[in-house]
Amino acid sequence: MLLTTTATETNDRRDDDSGELGVLDGLRVLVAPGRVFSRIEDTAAYGWSLVVLLTLATLMGYLLVQSGLIDAAIDKHTEKELARIESSTGVLVDRIALRQSLEDARKQGEFNKTLARLQPVVLTPIGMMASFLLVSSMLYAIVALSGRKPEWHTLMSICVYAGFIDLVASALNTAMLFYYRRMDIDTSLRALANAGEPTVLAGIDPFRAWFWCLMALGLIVTQQLSRRIAVAICVLSFVVASGVRVAMEYAPGF
Repeated sequence: MLLTTTATETNDRRDDDSGELGVLDGLRVLVAPGRVFSRIEDTAAYGWSLVVLLTLATLMGYLLVQSGLIDAAIDKHTEKELARIESSTGVLVDRIALRQSLEDARKQGEFNKTLARLQPVVLTPIGMMASFLLVSSMLYAIVALSGRKPEWHTLMSICVYAGFIDLVASALNTAMLFYYRRMDIDTSLRALANAGEPTVLAGIDPFRAWFWCLMALGLIVTQQLSRRIAVAICVLSFVVASGVRVAMEYAPGF
């Protein structure tokens, strides 16, 4: 009886671990990534998971736009610009020129508001998809150079299911924006530094580190790369991405 029960449980476990990947594996990858990646095959089974991932990212962006936080931030910046124009204007200035300058600042504010609304709803999902394609293409070339046979759908599957970490980070970031009612908040370690000042901590994001850890695990489990090369590539990618974020932090205009 005990042997029969054990055999049944083993067969059930095998059934759970077999078959094509699905949308629910986007949640399983958060707690059992090895089991998810071990089921990856060189097929486009990740399609619906990718659709759900991009759709949820778009919905969170829509909620952010509807919250009014973006409009409030842009309006605040526009008001400061209007005040600067008025304060820098002399007594003898042409009122027509002053009125035109103020009107141009208001139009620029409305234009910036439109662009800011498009970013979370349109640009963020497009950027997510572009990043999957870019990372997969880079890894495809690296796998080929390493002497192994690259599998495009396998690499895309790893990126898509590791990308659910970005969805978790986006949900947490959106919740923090709603709670603090501010737009200068993200999931990096920026909060540990002085508010409003550039800091290298802005380049250290635990969720990005988590993403690249999953990428390395996926490359190892699917045997696309050796353990040493996979870890080296993912660590280097994280360092480069962090360096870019730090450079943007100190660059004027960002």
